Amino acid sequence: MKSNQFTALDGSGLRIAVIAARFNQALTDAMLADCLAALADANVAAQDIVTLRVPGSFELPVAAAMCADDEGYDAIICLGLIIKGDTRHDHYIADAVANGLTNISIRTHIPVIFGVLTTENLGQAEARALGGQKKGWEAGKSAIEIVRTLRATTSTGE
Repeated sequence: MKSNQFTALDGSGLRIAVIAARFNQALTDAMLADCLAALADANVAAQDIVTLRVPGSFELPVAAAMCADDEGYDAIICLGLIIKGDTRHDHYIADAVANGLTNISIRTHIPVIFGVLTTENLGQAEARALGGQKKGWEAGKSAIEIVRTLRATTSTGE
């Protein structure tokens, strides 16, 4: 199993937006809970976390763009789940969401974390959202790490 290993991270003073899709809600709720726990574990104050819910993964980019344009957030975490069906619909949604979130991050220089699971079946989704992989937790920690990395790089002039 591949996963990130995070060192001790300090999110004190960071303001984070967390946007979670409601589609596949039982799993996205678990991802959201894990993400919020990861932020709390890294000392992000509860009042510095804004949580938004959107209907599905396809709506994540518009909500992320709104948060990025607010300019009050240090990072934006997007959580969703796309499970393959009988058609290629999942590919179109996943491509649109990935491209949209990437473009927002590049345009605004605000890290937008892609916490969207794209799985072949429900079993894979459950393993990543509920099982040992805890992708919601990983998304929370990734947000803090990239913000701190970027700030360290700009403060040292690299």
